Amino acid sequence: HLVHIGSRAIGGAGLVMCEMTDVSPEARITPGCTGLWSAAHADAWRRIVDFVHANSRAKIGVQIAHAGRKGATCLLWEGDHEPLPTGAGWPLVAPSALPFRSYSQVPREMTRADMDQITADFARATDYAVAAGFDLLELHLAHGYLLSTFISPLTNLRSDEYGGPLESRLRFPLEVLRAVRARWPAERPMTVRISAHDWAPGGLTPDDAVEVARALKREGIDAIDVSSGQTVAEARPRYGRLYQTPFAERVRLEVGIATMAVGNISSYSDVNSIIAAGRADLALLARAHLFDPYWTRHAAAEQEWELDWPPPYRSVRRYRPRFK
Repeated sequence: HLVHIGSRAIGGAGLVMCEMTDVSPEARITPGCTGLWSAAHADAWRRIVDFVHANSRAKIGVQIAHAGRKGATCLLWEGDHEPLPTGAGWPLVAPSALPFRSYSQVPREMTRADMDQITADFARATDYAVAAGFDLLELHLAHGYLLSTFISPLTNLRSDEYGGPLESRLRFPLEVLRAVRARWPAERPMTVRISAHDWAPGGLTPDDAVEVARALKREGIDAIDVSSGQTVAEARPRYGRLYQTPFAERVRLEVGIATMAVGNISSYSDVNSIIAAGRADLALLARAHLFDPYWTRHAAAEQEWELDWPPPYRSVRRYRPRFK
C-alpha cells in the first residue's frame, strides 16, 4: 500500500483516495481488505500518509465502510463476490435477511444493539483516521455495502422505523454519519459516496439521489461522491463514456453542493470538460490510475502544463517521449 498509494501521489494526483477501508474485522469484504479498527492500523496508515505529505503536493483521503451482506467473500482476483469456503468466513449482518446472490451467505437482520455497535465501530475508525493524519474522510453509502442497503428499497424490507419511505431508510445511515462527523475535525473536509441509481426495477432512481443529497447537505457534508449501481446482483447499468457524470451534475445543480464525478472518466479532455462545464467539482479516476500511476503527470505534459516534481525526479521535468 505504501508503494501503491505513494506512486499515485508522486504521479501527480491532487487527491489520492484510499480503497474502501473497513471499521471492524466483520466489516470486511474479503480477508485481504484494509482496516482501521486498531492503533496498529493507524500507525501503518500514518507511514503512508506521511510519505504522501513529505514527497508530493497531494492530499490523501480514506473511505470508511462496512461490507454488510457483501462480506466474507474471496479476493477479487480469486472470484468476484464468491463466498469464502465453509468455515473461512464470518457472520454477516444487513438491514434485512437477503443474500446478495442466491448462493451467498444469508445475513442476519440487524437489531438495535447491532446498530449501536456498528455506529461505535465507525466512530472508532474515525478517531484512528484522525490519528493517521488523513486530510479527508469519506463515508461509504454506496455499492450495496451495509449503509447503502439501508437506503435502497430493494434491500431494506424492514417494517420498523428504519424501513419504509426514503426518510426512514436514511435514518440509520444518518445516525452513523453524525457519529463520524462529531469525531472528524471540522477544519478537514468530509465527503459521502452514494449510489445515485440502482439500475434495477423498483430501486433507487436519480430523483431519489437528489433527496439523499439534500439530507446529506443538511448534515454539513462538504461534497458528495456520486457513483451508482452494485446494490443488487441483477442490476443492469448502462455503461458508457462518463455514464455517471450526469448524476453528479444533477446533484450539484439541484442541491447546491460540491460533487465528485466518477465512472469511465479516462482522458484529460474528459476531466477538463467536466470541470470547465461545471458538471462536477472533482473528477475521480480509478482504473485509469491503476493502468497508469503517472496519469496526471502525463496529461500535464501533453498539455504543456508544468507540474512541480519531487527533487529526485526533477531531471525529467522537460522529458518528452519520442516515438519516431
